[in-house]
Amino acid sequence: MDIRHCSPVVLVPAINAVGLGLYSRGFPQLASCVEIGLPMLILLVGNQKYLQHIHCWARSKHERFGLLLCIGIMRAFAAILTTGGAYRNAGSQRQQSCRTDRTFLVFSAPWVSIPYPFQWGTPIFRANHVFGMMGAALVSSAESTAAFYSASWLAGATIPPNHVVTRSIGFGQLFEGLFGCVVGTTAAVENVGLLGLTREGSRRAVQISSLFMIFFAIFGKSGAFFASIPIPIFAALYCIFYGIVAATGISFLQFTNANSLRNIYVLGASLFLGLSISQYFLMNTDPLFGRGPVRTNRGWFNDILNTIFSSALTVALVIEC
Repeated sequence: MDIRHCSPVVLVPAINAVGLGLYSRGFPQLASCVEIGLPMLILLVGNQKYLQHIHCWARSKHERFGLLLCIGIMRAFAAILTTGGAYRNAGSQRQQSCRTDRTFLVFSAPWVSIPYPFQWGTPIFRANHVFGMMGAALVSSAESTAAFYSASWLAGATIPPNHVVTRSIGFGQLFEGLFGCVVGTTAAVENVGLLGLTREGSRRAVQISSLFMIFFAIFGKSGAFFASIPIPIFAALYCIFYGIVAATGISFLQFTNANSLRNIYVLGASLFLGLSISQYFLMNTDPLFGRGPVRTNRGWFNDILNTIFSSALTVALVIEC
């Protein structure tokens, strides 16, 4: 995506759609185990808004490490509920959301597992699969571009040049395809929200985090321990992360003429239709077979359109253009 044509009028609904389009991962998932998710949300908000103002020394510490402290406390609380038998007679869906020992991830994970290219077999190229993945790559590129803009704004950095964005998206998807990822995702909206929450935009912090991710990918027990954290804990984080990203998009309004009826029309129509159309496609998609509302005799054509119009950001960009 050529970011030279991304004016503030385009960025406002685009970044808003990135944050607001993922609302289903917030409180709906938190409510699947409210006794874990809701205390996590309250603890996180209290830490960020009140605890860090107790003493000047604690401000920087709570901004950087308060999130890890909250996760550790709620992970221990969830483990106590699990071992205490609180979910012994609960339904399967509730156990999947609340228990820390679901599917026995820690016990079944290997101690050391080194990922390598083509680990899941050599690639098989089929025309219908290639065309289908083109839609997913287009959506990933659009969402990554909006994430780059919001991340640069939160970090106080300059807007990334066009060749840097294109290079990161292209090489990121290439390497993820080699290592067997389902789809080449180059930017995570959660990381952008984390950047705004912790105010830690140092390149060294990103490099150290990358080393930790490589470590957890190689040593399976460590990665499985973090994967055993109940989803409602992450959902509580998403309630804050996605809200920060959406608010970042709103902040770009200062560079637009809010009195222009044309700008108001473009902003309102693109944001509302982006959220509404994508919601229609998601609601009418078969969760078992993945068949969306577009159903023609060409499967690859169906995959492209269903994937594109299931993304709120991509729909908003199409309407703006």
